Amino acid sequence: MQTYLLSQQFNTRSLAENSTACPANATICSGTSCVLPEDNFNETLSIILSTVLTIMLALVMFSMGCNVDIKKFWGHVKRPWGIFVGFLCQFGIMPLTAFLLSLAFDVLPIQAVVVLIMGCCPGGTASNVIAYWVDGDMDLSISMTTCSTLLAMGMMPLCLFIYTKMWTDSNTIVLPYDSIGISLVALIIPVSFGIYVNHRWPSKAKVILKVGSIVGAVLIVLIAVVGGILYKGSWIISPKLWIIGTIFPAAGYSLGFFLARIAGLSWHRCRTVSLETGMQNTQLCSTIVQLSFTPEQLELMFTFPLIYSIFQLTFALLILGGYRLYRRHRVKTNTDVEKTEEKEDSKSTSSHAKINGGFVSNETK
Repeated sequence: MQTYLLSQQFNTRSLAENSTACPANATICSGTSCVLPEDNFNETLSIILSTVLTIMLALVMFSMGCNVDIKKFWGHVKRPWGIFVGFLCQFGIMPLTAFLLSLAFDVLPIQAVVVLIMGCCPGGTASNVIAYWVDGDMDLSISMTTCSTLLAMGMMPLCLFIYTKMWTDSNTIVLPYDSIGISLVALIIPVSFGIYVNHRWPSKAKVILKVGSIVGAVLIVLIAVVGGILYKGSWIISPKLWIIGTIFPAAGYSLGFFLARIAGLSWHRCRTVSLETGMQNTQLCSTIVQLSFTPEQLELMFTFPLIYSIFQLTFALLILGGYRLYRRHRVKTNTDVEKTEEKEDSKSTSSHAKINGGFVSNETK
């Protein structure tokens, strides 16, 4: 009888240990790494936060539109050299870079596919906010974001068909055209209202722009934090994906800048093209991944979009900080030069006055 009780206690203890190691409702379980289905609380919280963030994003894009001059914007559309350069960067450089990184690091086929999906995504709206803070061309920035989102409906399937053939059948990848359409509408409508306000009430548009730029900076950080909290599953994925997630956005920023410079664009437009190239729509990539793959496949690569999002934001903040330091140093240097020139002018004027008996011409006053 005592032996039976001991064995029953042992079985109960082992069951308890197993239940703590991997919950019964886990969809994927590998040791202590489990992927759990979303409970109702997190699902409700996700819907609420998504609604709030969407409203905030629409307000930010409205404020960004307040910095767009309709004549300059239309000028980019009629003479789309800058938009064309951005198109080459977005759907030429980024997919090719994703393909080469996948080959160089010899990742699993399913991991190579998620890297390529990220490379084929259109530019993200966060690039518009950062472009404002680095004194970029806002007309070009918004026109590039709009065009890349619109062209993504055709270019994403084409790029994925070309680059994923060696790893998987491209027909298995589901493209959420409704999500792309919603992103396009959420971009065009508030920006259009902002352009109208800037055209009718320029003074009010400046105030809205200042407030919106600050809210936009807060929103970018908030999206990253919320994504990290609500992202389900294990963070224990291949170190190769961490390395690719670090290199990929940095390569996008650098290659976009150099291609724009080679194309003869001005410095502030080069900064704009650089940001539009490196900053991808990571939310769209996450949606495509979740719609296209099984839970077993997701365990190998579903955190990559968030990894890319973190590092694209990190490098964007480094670019912003570097530009601000450069601008401050340049302003100080220019001020010192102006003061030196003023002193030299005053000395030459006084000496000229002494020679001419105190007479100073109107041109030197």
